[in-house]
Amino acid sequence: MSDQADKAELLRTLHIPGAPLVLPNAWDVGSARAVVGAGFPVVATASNAIAAALGYDDGEGAPSEEMMFVAQRIAASVDVPVTVDAEAGYGMAPEELVELLNGIGVVGCNIEDSDHANGGLIDVDLRATYIAQMRAAADRIGVPLVINARIDSFFPTSPLAENQKRADAISRAEAYWSAGADCVFPPGAGPDDLRAIVAEVGAPVNAGLPLKRGSLDELRAIGVARVSVGPQLYRSALDHLLTDLQPLVEARK
Repeated sequence: MSDQADKAELLRTLHIPGAPLVLPNAWDVGSARAVVGAGFPVVATASNAIAAALGYDDGEGAPSEEMMFVAQRIAASVDVPVTVDAEAGYGMAPEELVELLNGIGVVGCNIEDSDHANGGLIDVDLRATYIAQMRAAADRIGVPLVINARIDSFFPTSPLAENQKRADAISRAEAYWSAGADCVFPPGAGPDDLRAIVAEVGAPVNAGLPLKRGSLDELRAIGVARVSVGPQLYRSALDHLLTDLQPLVEARK
């Protein structure tokens, strides 16, 4: 237990505005070990990539048991802190989710506010209450789970008009930060949106990094504390696989 608590504290301390924790998201044991072998101090999972590798759709299309089995295998295979993408919580009560995460050996999680059952976004007060209950459950267990609250105001499935997204994201970030989240993550937010969230909320902010056109230096200058690449490495690996398969296709002709 103390080892997990130490890993959670280490993960939290690595969230430094302007010197962000960079997370190349993994989807299986092999990719997790590659991330650690490359020198990264933390492994994060990508639910989109894990679901795709298992043959399911993203957005809680995969059974939670299968998703968490992969996360458990990853956590057992590396010595660094592991933070798992728990999507919207898979319909679990917050206490149940925290106990499950603790039991499989992970010390951080993403929790998002997309409503996969009904569409749109979960009510901000309901999601803030859920996060507060997660924090209380982690405190009772004694492992300070690092909660990264994903804010989907800018996400393609968001029902918000363009001119509403930034204000909604700031409001959600403030609520989740006050409820006990350790970091807030607005995927799809542009540079100006990120600057506004960093300036107005005061919480550590996670930003996404497009591998082929993103600038880590720009994100550092904005002051983000965490950077994720999501399922991009999984998709890149598939692209390389297709390239390697092509000579075999040609040889069969």
